[in-house]
Amino acid sequence: MKSHLKKVLISPLLLCILLTGSTLMAEPAGNHLGLDAAIDEAIRNNRLVHEAIEQEQAAVQGEKKVRADLLPKVSTSYTYSHLRHDPYTFFGSRKVIVGPRDNILWDFTVTQPLFTGFALTTKRKIAALDIDIRKILREQAILDIIKQVKVAYLNILLARRALEVADEEVNQLQAHVHDAEQLYGQGIIPYNDLLKSRVALAQALQNKTKAKSNLEVAVSGLNALLNREITTKTEIEELPPFTPGRYEITTLFKEALHNRPELKQLKMAIKQAELGIRLAKSAYYPQVFLNGRYERKGDDWEASHNTFGNDHNSSVTLQLTWSLFEWGKRKAGIAEAIHRKRALEEKMAGIKDSILLEVKQAYQDLKVAEKNIHTAAEALKQAKENFRITNLQYREGITTSTEVLDARTFLTQAEFNYHRALYGYRIAEAELKRAIGEKR
Repeated sequence: MKSHLKKVLISPLLLCILLTGSTLMAEPAGNHLGLDAAIDEAIRNNRLVHEAIEQEQAAVQGEKKVRADLLPKVSTSYTYSHLRHDPYTFFGSRKVIVGPRDNILWDFTVTQPLFTGFALTTKRKIAALDIDIRKILREQAILDIIKQVKVAYLNILLARRALEVADEEVNQLQAHVHDAEQLYGQGIIPYNDLLKSRVALAQALQNKTKAKSNLEVAVSGLNALLNREITTKTEIEELPPFTPGRYEITTLFKEALHNRPELKQLKMAIKQAELGIRLAKSAYYPQVFLNGRYERKGDDWEASHNTFGNDHNSSVTLQLTWSLFEWGKRKAGIAEAIHRKRALEEKMAGIKDSILLEVKQAYQDLKVAEKNIHTAAEALKQAKENFRITNLQYREGITTSTEVLDARTFLTQAEFNYHRALYGYRIAEAELKRAIGEKR
């Protein structure tokens, strides 16, 4: 009983520590994982970030592919044909052979586009913007991962606190059962009161088992984000004490509209759409190509022997093609591109409204979480005092076991609510920082 009384009497000290907004260090730092280290590891290893990086590299190669279309293209071909009969013609009544039955044609061609109605240069600009979009998407993926790691990290800390509360409840109920057994042995309480105490202890043990399971699941969630084995026994450090931040809604709106990668991505997409209109208009222009060709023609495999003509030749050709009529296809293509741009502009306006609403919601959630800390702290103080008084009254035989068990239930809920309020504030803050596009 003395040890149990000692546990109850030190609770005011614990309360003072909790009310300052700090949390006890559950584990020594050592080689344990801190929040910043967890974020860095997730950015390095998370598959969503890897996917975004690969998409960015694909866009880089796509730009190189488009850029190659501006440069000369070199091609060669080798053709062999065998005629069943010698080719011939008639001069009067005379039959004259005009070529061999075996024909080898080998050529080497260089083609340089000179003018394509600005189509090739426009495609290159579109491809370059696609690289910028992929970089923005990578930043967006990183922002999402940072928020997810913060939430997962805080969920582990909350689960760890819940396990501590469950463990404390078990210890106090074990002491209560011990007191009930002594009082029952002295004939002070009925057997029914002792049974209630034992049932409450069994329930507390089940709650502790569940709390352990919840902690393991929370750790597995963080492992998945870090791309670790799900069953890894990852240990994390407790966060240092914090004070609620000061935020102003107008400033938050400005930061969100400036920082959010979704808006940056749409701005790039609108630029691409503008270039898409220009690309569609390029169909109205002629296309001009310069071709250089060297060829060999003969009846042997090297095409170096030709009895009927010269075995080699070269040429330079200026080629112009111009599509004059396509039944409104070009006009429809331009209209399509214009509508796509307008659709993106409408989407931009809608996304801005959604972001502002998201920021407002996150801001309100943060304010509510801050108020909940003070409410939960006061409730915890009262629950501790209620349990202390009720427990003393029970030992003096002036209250029932039911009152003690109810007081312990209230205390357990109050302790958990307080920790949930503390970590809930930090989770709300992580949501707010993601809403305004802030990384850390």
